[in-house]
Amino acid sequence: MNGRRRPAVRTVAVLSPRPGPPHPHQATHGRTFGLSHTSSRQLPDKDDTPTAEDPTPTVLPERRSAEDGHRDDAHRDDAPRDDEEAAPTDTEPADTEPEAGEATTAADTAADTSTAEDTAKPDDTSTPDGTPKPDDTSTPDGTPKPDDTSTPDDTPKADGAPETAPDPEATAEAEAEAAPDTRAVPETDPETDPDLATPDPETDSDLATPDPTSPDPDPATPDPSSPDPGTPGPTDPSPAAPDSVPGRPGWRGKHPDAARVLAWTATGIAVALVLFALLVPNDLARFTPSRFVRIPAEGILGAALLLVLPPKPRRIAAVVGGVGLGLLTILKFLDMGFYWSLERPFDLVLDWVLLDDAESFLKDSIGGGGALAVVVGVIALAVAVVALMTWSVVRLTRLMASRRHFAGRTLLVLGTAWMTCSVLTLEVAGVPVASRSAATLLENRADAVRAGIKDGRAFAQQASVDAFADTPSDQLLTGLRGKDVIFAFIESYGRSAIDDPAMTEPINETLTAKTKELSDAGYSSQSAWLRSPVAGAGSWLAHSTFLSGLWIKNQQRYRNLTSGNRMTLTEAFRRTDAWRTVGIMPGVTRAWPEGKFFGLDHIYDSRQLGYQGPKFSWSPVPDQYSLAAFERLEHGKKHSKPLMSEIILTSSHNPWAPIPKTIPEDQVGDGSVYDAIHDAGKDPKEVWKDPAKVRDEYRKAIQYSVTSLVDYVAKHGNKNTVLVFLGDHQPNRTVTGDKAGRDVPIAIVAHDQGVLDRISDWNWTDGLKPATDAPEWRMDTFRDRFLTAYGPKPTS
Repeated sequence: MNGRRRPAVRTVAVLSPRPGPPHPHQATHGRTFGLSHTSSRQLPDKDDTPTAEDPTPTVLPERRSAEDGHRDDAHRDDAPRDDEEAAPTDTEPADTEPEAGEATTAADTAADTSTAEDTAKPDDTSTPDGTPKPDDTSTPDGTPKPDDTSTPDDTPKADGAPETAPDPEATAEAEAEAAPDTRAVPETDPETDPDLATPDPETDSDLATPDPTSPDPDPATPDPSSPDPGTPGPTDPSPAAPDSVPGRPGWRGKHPDAARVLAWTATGIAVALVLFALLVPNDLARFTPSRFVRIPAEGILGAALLLVLPPKPRRIAAVVGGVGLGLLTILKFLDMGFYWSLERPFDLVLDWVLLDDAESFLKDSIGGGGALAVVVGVIALAVAVVALMTWSVVRLTRLMASRRHFAGRTLLVLGTAWMTCSVLTLEVAGVPVASRSAATLLENRADAVRAGIKDGRAFAQQASVDAFADTPSDQLLTGLRGKDVIFAFIESYGRSAIDDPAMTEPINETLTAKTKELSDAGYSSQSAWLRSPVAGAGSWLAHSTFLSGLWIKNQQRYRNLTSGNRMTLTEAFRRTDAWRTVGIMPGVTRAWPEGKFFGLDHIYDSRQLGYQGPKFSWSPVPDQYSLAAFERLEHGKKHSKPLMSEIILTSSHNPWAPIPKTIPEDQVGDGSVYDAIHDAGKDPKEVWKDPAKVRDEYRKAIQYSVTSLVDYVAKHGNKNTVLVFLGDHQPNRTVTGDKAGRDVPIAIVAHDQGVLDRISDWNWTDGLKPATDAPEWRMDTFRDRFLTAYGPKPTS
């Protein structure tokens, strides 16, 4: 502009990638690669090819691999991470050591450049923005450019003078930037390090193939918007915060340490969930810490299978395995509940119908709203278990696939350890270290399913054999003709009520007192033990076993029984046409079509007893009221025939709170008097917080039921009264503990001594409390013994 000619100085771009935004993996740290160091030597106008007189070559970038669609060096094992500073190699000058993340920038820049034919030519006539580019006679600001005959100090250059040698420091730095980096870095996790994600050449502008038709900027023309070399720009990341480089997405890029901790935590949770599913027992009684220090063979084999599968089958197998593991966990939870309440595992074929009964029990115990909340919670828990197990298996599968060598070595060590422990039978607290419990559980359950399918045919064959089926009605029960016979079941009255040290003393006192009360009223009694087919719940199965003489252990057998024509004890009384048969069923709250099968002329359920008082938890009617209603509706009336009655007493039903109290019979009325008793009772939710309180309330409930029954017989019985009462099953494990059997007490009470003389060969114990060594029979054997004792011998 001032008319002064300046010496001509040509600028050579040592590294000249196409202009554009930096690649996400680049960390420039104040270094501009579009315009690198300059050389003061003079270059030809049209030919940038190095010659003998031009020792400084133009460094051409390394082309990107066309096979995988992304930079080869972006995923090299030796590529440094953005957030780690790598040590310089021996070949690099100390003063050219790049900062953290700079090595990858050089490699990324080299991979993004075009071929030698795409490099800028000095005779281009336009700038990148389309404006005319000054020719070689103008400076970038439009002023006349000095000719090539001037030296940098404005003195004319002599003909034949040697060209100025390039700056060795600048050339070394440029070569260091262009050279590929070969430094090794620690192994990174592709799951937790977003810098190792595979770039998409279709969406990443820096990875797109350069357009050969687009004009290239003049490498000698500086970009006014480019910052000076070595000066950090406003968008350049700070060397102190390498995680904030462009391309590290979101929260993980800003908090890499926290992301790494979170990833390891998630992996630990996944491992814990898988081990829990494989090692947790299906019975709470065996839930001990030693169960979780075992080596599961199923986990080793499953992991090995996933490791050798190709990627797509591996993903499918991981999802299927996770769902299966979730279903296995749900099955174990169901087993826990059934062992706790029924002393047996869940039957995959026959027990689904019991879930409806469980819902009904909840409605009766805690109300419709509480029952609905429990059902929704159980369904949500089941879905969550399957989802979590699937996530765990998929996550661990990906982790193994990314570290195949480490995973393979680990599985080899675990497999060797398992075989060693299995051969040597090593145990921890009595539990084998080499575990295959999950496989054993599935094997046993498969056998149970096959047995359940076959059980229908087996039961039909058993039911077809009946020694009394063809006995004439006039020969049935001849030893009890003219007697009022009562069969009474006391809910959950099991052997633990008598043998458990925590309950023995108070209940024995009650039984002793009631034996004396009956004796004072002219009655004799004998007692023994029966083994119930169920425990904890399933009263109707025990009732039908006792009355039919068949082992009714599941719902399928119960349905087959009630749809057939098997003669029950109650049906035997009806067949003789010598008794009127009635049933007092306070636990029945809706239609009960099975009642006809049991041979009852009339059934009084909870709706026909006239009760106007409150429910006591599950029990719809207090026992004392049920007996009072029986007296009012049937026993207290005159009939042309004696009565055979089946009475179900329910006040001792789980959850045993609140418990009704014995009151004077003349105050029972319509049951309204029980409102105050119910309100003064204990809250079952509070009782069940302490097992000791549960056992105490259970004991009180048994005492109440036995007292109500014996008091009724002592007061309203006569010389023709015969009482047979028994428990239907043991209570659940909260009361009995883990090692209780299935025995229940049974007693026969009669005013006529001749009734007891007929069973003298049974060797039962005198009184209501059976001795420890009293006979123990299966409950299904009682029908034939009873019909034999009080009638003719069965036909062969």
